[in-house]
Amino acid sequence: MTGIEITPEIVAEHGLTPEEYERVVAALGRTPNITELGIFSVMWSEHCSYKSSKVWLKTLPTEAPWVICGPGENAGIIDIGDGDAAIFKMESHNHPSFIEPYQGAATGVGGIMRDVFTMGARPVANMNALRFGSPDHPKTRRLLAGVVAGIGGYGNCMGVPTVGGEVNFHPAYDGNILVNAMCVGTARADRIFYSAAAGIGNPVVYVGSRTGRDGIHGATMASAEFDDASEEKRPTVQVGDPFMEKLLLEACLELMATDAIVAIQDMGAAGLTCSSVEMADKGGVGLELDLDAVPQREAGMNPYEIMLSESQERMLMVLKPGREAEARAIFEKWGVEFAVVGHLTDTGRFTLKMGGETVGDIPVRPLVDDAPSYERPWTPTARPRPLDPASAPQPNSYEDALRRLMGCFDVASRRWIFEQYDHSVMADTVQKPGGDAAVVRVHGTKKALAISTDVTPRYCLADPVEGGRQAVAETWRNITAVGATPLAITDCLNFGNPERPEIMGQLAGCIEGMGEACRALDYPVISGNVSLYNETNGKGILPTPAIGGVGLLADSSKMVRIAVTEAGLTLILIGDSAGHLGQSLYLRELLGREEGPPPPVDLTAERRNGDMVRRAIQDGLVAACHDLSDGGLGVALAEMCIAGGVGARVRLQKGGPAPHALLFGEDQARYCIATARPDEVLALANAAGAPATVLGTTGGGDLTVEGLLTISVADLRGAHEKTLPAFMSGGVAA
Repeated sequence: MTGIEITPEIVAEHGLTPEEYERVVAALGRTPNITELGIFSVMWSEHCSYKSSKVWLKTLPTEAPWVICGPGENAGIIDIGDGDAAIFKMESHNHPSFIEPYQGAATGVGGIMRDVFTMGARPVANMNALRFGSPDHPKTRRLLAGVVAGIGGYGNCMGVPTVGGEVNFHPAYDGNILVNAMCVGTARADRIFYSAAAGIGNPVVYVGSRTGRDGIHGATMASAEFDDASEEKRPTVQVGDPFMEKLLLEACLELMATDAIVAIQDMGAAGLTCSSVEMADKGGVGLELDLDAVPQREAGMNPYEIMLSESQERMLMVLKPGREAEARAIFEKWGVEFAVVGHLTDTGRFTLKMGGETVGDIPVRPLVDDAPSYERPWTPTARPRPLDPASAPQPNSYEDALRRLMGCFDVASRRWIFEQYDHSVMADTVQKPGGDAAVVRVHGTKKALAISTDVTPRYCLADPVEGGRQAVAETWRNITAVGATPLAITDCLNFGNPERPEIMGQLAGCIEGMGEACRALDYPVISGNVSLYNETNGKGILPTPAIGGVGLLADSSKMVRIAVTEAGLTLILIGDSAGHLGQSLYLRELLGREEGPPPPVDLTAERRNGDMVRRAIQDGLVAACHDLSDGGLGVALAEMCIAGGVGARVRLQKGGPAPHALLFGEDQARYCIATARPDEVLALANAAGAPATVLGTTGGGDLTVEGLLTISVADLRGAHEKTLPAFMSGGVAA
């Protein structure tokens, strides 16, 4: 294969523009061979180099006193006290999951867990953020079933709980679903491992599964649009083996307990190429590989295939000299392949040998530091015209309106999904799926991590800046609502083709809004992923900057849930209600319209109201708490009643917005609290300057909104829980 002539067609097939190819030639001082071209193509792909987004990513806040490591490593790290650290990241596996849903989702989960345990952490929780096309689309049911099975299959086999996530449906994802996987791990803060190679002559070691031909061009495929032939890309999807990854995890952690490792890197996108090059670049050294020594599961593999394979469950390490036998013994004990495949050099070059010949010789720096960076033209999204309140009339039946919202695909119970995940393995899951945030105890302590994933793509489409603010703020609210202090986020920025100015404008706007929210909330970005070209035949997805947030509960016994479990509690609404119906589920589900601006996000109010709610929870004043988002107050009240099996009677304020706007408007910075000590909560709110309104009390078997509706909790539960099971069984959904 090394004798292949490099033609313009070959260059284009590798995703390089003519101008980028000229840069390759200039970096080498000659024409590349096919292996070298393949290496440049994956290292300079959108997926690996962030060439369209890094100028914007640099504007995000990434530092705080509790941040140990921000973007740039396999995962981000925060200090959670007592010498402990939390390590987490979110990544996409969108294109593979559309082509082959089970393996695409499974290997997405496997890959994000490797990012975390590469740093020395034991994974303790998985989350996900999923987007599917319209339920009416003929592929949606199959894709949903395959993705959920892949996530559950891999996580369950690894013995890591999948503790929550989000799932939404919209026709914009018909041809390009989104599968974003998040993993959180814990480690001792003084036992963290990084990827910068060091020590000239030190051995480079390959561990894990053998290299095959699966996943070749995976990074390049993830950096291109789909078309009608997307199904033909199935060979670019990796195949996972969770049992091997479990063995790899335990072997790596055992070796990490010694001092033998200098650097370690997961073989993720671009496989052996990316891991080798990034380790060498970060350490400022050269690296030579003997490809004959790479464990291979297929005969006759050539250098191109070995270097670009994305076979799963593989890691690359630099060891201290003389420690090879000790490390080999550990990996052989666990039944994991171990091979010395190279060494570090002082040349600054990435050199490949095979069959006694040099089959690749590239200076390291151009592969990473000199990768293209584009300030692509962009146009800001035009702000929608305000929604005329008169154009969004009251429902004929409030009971029917609430029932329909509770059964719609964006609100309906996800029980059918999360019951396929083992969310209790490891015995540290304190709050299971179904609440505002999952809560997982830090093993052997009383503290816990709160974790949430969120974004509202319809808001981001209407106003990217406001949508970016809201995505960050909602994770912050969800973490606050269980009583935790939000500390940092990871992100997965899913957009269409950045070469279209309107798409680039969406990306720029969302990042601007995210940055504003992160700064206002002291909530830095410590890791993340960008997934572009999410479109098929020129039709892009909704802008979807998924946010994964992590917070800390100093004492997990003070955590609260959304469930109202007793009668006689007072319900208090924290935050102002203007009755905003633009881009609301009410407007879409009951009136069939997606229009108007999204609700404005007042970051000062978010901070004030959230800090007050968290204080009330930590002071033991709150029996239940739920943030308000999709469907507004009506949906939040229904979810609280369903979760606890207890009804409520409430009265809406008079003299303000119309009743349906108050009940279903999606104003931000709001929480509903159930408390047995209302006077103390109101006093705390007054002292903080947080708006607080007494809504009513809990009790009985009905949810009553005086003058508008009375509906049994059992009726609400039926509407809420039947949708996904009916859909997946082929029946008619709500």
